[in-house]
Amino acid sequence: GGGHERGMRSGTLYTPQIVGFAKAVELGLEEQPSESQRLIELREGLWTTLSKLESIQINGHPTQRLSGNLNISVEGVDGAALLLGLQPVAAVSSGSACSSATVAPSHVLLALGHPENLAYASIRFGIGRFNTMAEIEQVAEHTITTIQSLRQSQAVKIN
Repeated sequence: GGGHERGMRSGTLYTPQIVGFAKAVELGLEEQPSESQRLIELREGLWTTLSKLESIQINGHPTQRLSGNLNISVEGVDGAALLLGLQPVAAVSSGSACSSATVAPSHVLLALGHPENLAYASIRFGIGRFNTMAEIEQVAEHTITTIQSLRQSQAVKIN
Protein backbone atom coordinates (compact mmCIF):
# COMPACT_ATOMS: atom_id res chain seq x y z
CA GLY A 1 0.00 0.00 0.00
CA GLY A 2 0.79 3.65 -0.10
CA GLY A 3 2.30 5.87 2.52
CA HIS A 4 -0.82 7.75 3.59
CA GLU A 5 -2.47 7.76 7.05
CA ARG A 6 0.71 9.39 8.42
CA GLY A 7 2.60 6.16 7.79
CA MET A 8 0.58 4.25 10.37
CA ARG A 9 -1.79 2.30 8.15
CA SER A 10 -2.21 2.30 4.45
CA GLY A 11 -5.25 0.98 2.67
CA THR A 12 -8.93 1.67 2.59
CA LEU A 13 -10.94 1.22 5.77
CA TYR A 14 -13.56 -1.52 5.52
CA THR A 15 -16.91 0.26 5.75
CA PRO A 16 -18.98 -2.77 6.91
CA GLN A 17 -16.69 -3.17 9.94
CA ILE A 18 -17.04 0.50 10.81
CA VAL A 19 -20.84 0.32 10.56
CA GLY A 20 -20.93 -2.94 12.53
CA PHE A 21 -18.74 -1.50 15.26
CA ALA A 22 -20.94 1.60 15.50
CA LYS A 23 -24.05 -0.60 15.85
CA ALA A 24 -22.35 -2.73 18.52
CA VAL A 25 -21.48 0.41 20.51
CA GLU A 26 -25.05 1.66 20.15
CA LEU A 27 -26.51 -1.62 21.43
CA GLY A 28 -23.96 -1.85 24.23
CA LEU A 29 -24.70 1.63 25.51
CA GLU A 30 -28.44 0.98 25.30
CA GLU A 31 -28.19 -2.20 27.37
CA GLN A 32 -25.43 -1.09 29.76
CA PRO A 33 -27.60 0.07 32.70
CA SER A 34 -29.77 -3.06 32.82
CA GLU A 35 -26.85 -5.42 32.17
CA SER A 36 -24.75 -3.74 34.83
CA GLN A 37 -27.56 -4.18 37.38
CA ARG A 38 -27.97 -7.84 36.42
CA LEU A 39 -24.24 -8.45 36.89
CA ILE A 40 -24.31 -6.73 40.28
CA GLU A 41 -27.13 -9.05 41.36
CA LEU A 42 -25.12 -12.10 40.25
CA ARG A 43 -21.96 -10.82 41.96
CA GLU A 44 -23.84 -10.08 45.18
CA GLY A 45 -25.47 -13.51 45.08
CA LEU A 46 -22.04 -15.13 44.82
CA TRP A 47 -20.61 -13.01 47.64
CA THR A 48 -23.64 -13.59 49.91
CA THR A 49 -23.16 -17.35 49.63
CA LEU A 50 -19.35 -17.32 49.91
CA SER A 51 -19.34 -14.91 52.86
CA LYS A 52 -21.03 -17.56 54.99
CA LEU A 53 -17.64 -19.27 55.26
CA GLU A 54 -15.33 -18.27 58.08
CA SER A 55 -12.10 -16.40 57.38
CA ILE A 56 -13.04 -15.13 53.95
CA GLN A 57 -12.99 -11.47 53.00
CA ILE A 58 -13.89 -9.29 50.07
CA ASN A 59 -11.07 -7.28 48.54
CA GLY A 60 -11.91 -3.74 47.56
CA HIS A 61 -14.90 -1.55 48.19
CA PRO A 62 -18.11 -3.53 48.80
CA THR A 63 -20.21 -1.59 46.27
CA GLN A 64 -17.97 0.78 44.29
CA ARG A 65 -16.51 -1.87 42.03
CA LEU A 66 -16.77 -3.33 38.56
CA SER A 67 -20.16 -5.03 38.33
CA GLY A 68 -18.84 -8.37 37.01
CA ASN A 69 -15.89 -8.67 39.38
CA LEU A 70 -15.58 -10.29 42.79
CA ASN A 71 -12.16 -10.54 44.42
CA ILE A 72 -11.84 -12.45 47.69
CA SER A 73 -9.10 -13.65 50.02
CA VAL A 74 -9.40 -17.01 51.74
CA GLU A 75 -7.45 -17.78 54.90
CA GLY A 76 -6.10 -21.27 55.53
CA VAL A 77 -5.72 -22.44 51.93
CA ASP A 78 -2.95 -22.62 49.38
CA GLY A 79 -3.81 -20.11 46.65
CA ALA A 80 -2.48 -22.25 43.79
CA ALA A 81 -4.49 -25.25 44.98
CA LEU A 82 -7.61 -23.10 45.29
CA LEU A 83 -7.15 -21.72 41.79
CA LEU A 84 -6.64 -25.23 40.42
CA GLY A 85 -9.68 -26.55 42.29
CA LEU A 86 -11.94 -23.88 40.83
CA GLN A 87 -10.81 -24.14 37.19
CA PRO A 88 -13.46 -26.68 36.13
CA VAL A 89 -16.41 -24.44 37.02
CA ALA A 90 -15.38 -20.80 37.15
CA ALA A 91 -13.65 -17.99 35.30
CA VAL A 92 -11.15 -17.24 38.04
CA SER A 93 -7.61 -16.02 38.37
CA SER A 94 -5.25 -14.87 41.04
CA GLY A 95 -3.84 -11.38 40.74
CA SER A 96 -4.87 -8.83 38.17
CA ALA A 97 -5.69 -9.52 34.55
CA CYS A 98 -2.63 -7.55 33.44
CA SER A 99 -0.31 -9.76 35.51
CA SER A 100 -1.94 -13.15 34.91
CA ALA A 101 1.30 -14.59 33.54
CA THR A 102 3.13 -14.06 36.85
CA VAL A 103 2.97 -16.17 39.98
CA ALA A 104 3.57 -13.28 42.37
CA PRO A 105 0.81 -12.14 44.74
CA SER A 106 -1.15 -9.04 43.82
CA HIS A 107 0.96 -5.95 44.48
CA VAL A 108 -2.28 -4.05 45.11
CA LEU A 109 -3.34 -6.41 47.92
CA LEU A 110 0.16 -6.23 49.40
CA ALA A 111 0.01 -2.41 49.27
CA LEU A 112 -3.34 -2.55 51.07
CA GLY A 113 -1.62 -4.40 53.91
CA HIS A 114 -2.58 -8.00 53.16
CA PRO A 115 -0.01 -10.48 54.42
CA GLU A 116 1.73 -12.30 51.56
CA ASN A 117 0.07 -15.66 52.26
CA LEU A 118 -3.39 -14.05 52.13
CA ALA A 119 -2.53 -12.15 48.95
CA TYR A 120 -1.49 -15.48 47.40
CA ALA A 121 -4.84 -16.98 48.48
CA SER A 122 -6.88 -14.34 46.68
CA ILE A 123 -9.15 -15.21 43.78
CA ARG A 124 -10.87 -12.97 41.26
CA PHE A 125 -14.17 -14.21 39.82
CA GLY A 126 -15.22 -12.85 36.44
CA ILE A 127 -18.96 -12.71 35.80
CA GLY A 128 -20.18 -11.96 32.30
CA ARG A 129 -23.11 -11.24 30.08
CA PHE A 130 -24.16 -14.84 29.53
CA ASN A 131 -23.83 -16.08 33.13
CA THR A 132 -26.98 -17.14 34.96
CA MET A 133 -27.94 -17.28 38.62
CA ALA A 134 -27.97 -21.10 38.37
CA GLU A 135 -24.31 -20.99 37.27
CA ILE A 136 -23.46 -18.58 40.10
CA GLU A 137 -25.05 -20.96 42.60
CA GLN A 138 -23.09 -23.88 41.13
CA VAL A 139 -19.82 -21.92 41.33
CA ALA A 140 -20.56 -20.86 44.92
CA GLU A 141 -21.28 -24.45 45.96
CA HIS A 142 -18.15 -25.77 44.25
CA THR A 143 -16.04 -22.97 45.75
CA ILE A 144 -17.27 -23.69 49.27
CA THR A 145 -16.64 -27.42 48.84
CA THR A 146 -13.15 -26.75 47.47
CA ILE A 147 -12.24 -24.35 50.29
CA GLN A 148 -13.49 -26.75 52.96
CA SER A 149 -11.57 -29.63 51.39
CA LEU A 150 -8.35 -27.61 51.15
CA ARG A 151 -8.70 -26.44 54.75
CA GLN A 152 -9.22 -30.02 55.92
CA SER A 153 -6.17 -31.27 54.03
CA GLN A 154 -4.13 -28.35 55.40
CA ALA A 155 -5.24 -29.20 58.95
CA VAL A 156 -4.23 -32.84 58.42
CA LYS A 157 -0.77 -31.78 57.20
CA ILE A 158 -0.28 -29.57 60.30
CA ASN A 159 -1.27 -32.36 62.70
